[in-house]
Order: sequence, then structure tokens, then C-alpha cells
Amino acid sequence: MQVSRRGLKSKNLRTKPASRAFVRSSCAVASTLDLVGDKWSLLVVRDLISGSATYKELQDSPERIPTNILADRLKKLEQRGLITKTAYQQHPVRHAYSLTDKGKDLGEVLLALVRWGMKHIPGTEALKSPTLNPALREKSKKS
Repeated sequence: MQVSRRGLKSKNLRTKPASRAFVRSSCAVASTLDLVGDKWSLLVVRDLISGSATYKELQDSPERIPTNILADRLKKLEQRGLITKTAYQQHPVRHAYSLTDKGKDLGEVLLALVRWGMKHIPGTEALKSPTLNPALREKSKKS
């Protein structure tokens, strides 16, 4: 029950089911944006799809993500089940990052963004990745 401004009790019509804790709503777009809709997460996914694997490689992306933000996004993407990390060096510990199947499924989302950007934002281009560059994708199919 919720108390209104007039002091009358009314039923709360916006209850959430216990099994679903949506941040904003059950809308698929809103829920996806809650997971990867910040400024950097999809760029990290883009770089992993394009072949980057180490922290240094991700840090060297053209957008120059600040180290504190990169560390935070990698942690969040791992917690959300989009990436995994594997130690490839012990002293000091260094990790390689890779996309899970769930993370790889974002490739189609990124490809849609590439197509839209190339159509509507003059001067933009796709990376040299067959996964995200439609022209390269067609060439790799023919080979």
C-alpha cells in the first residue's frame, strides 16, 4: 500500500515481480541499455570482436579509454556475463579477455550501429574487422 498526498491509502500498481529486477522497465531496449548503454561498454565489445584481447590492446583503441574506466567496464562486463578473463601471465598477473556467447550476440547490434552510422554520419567508417565491416564480411564469404 502506498500513501498518496491526501493521506489516503491506495494500492501500488507498479509492483515488480521478485524474479525480475529490472532497473527501469521490462522493455528489452531499456534493459539492454542498462547493461551496455554507457559510453564505453559497446566499444570494449567492439574491440574484443575485432581481435583485441589484452588490457593493453583494449587501452590502445582509437578512442583512448581512460584506464580507470576500462578497468571498471571490464569488471562490469564480466559480472554481467558478457566477457570472461583468463590469466596468461602470473608475475604480475595479466589477463586476456574474451566474449562469452552472450557477448558475441552483441555483434549484430554493433553491425546495425555500423550500418546506421555509415549511412547517416558522413566520414564514419567501419573497423577492419569482417565481423563489423559489411564490405569485409562479404569478401570473407566469397573466399
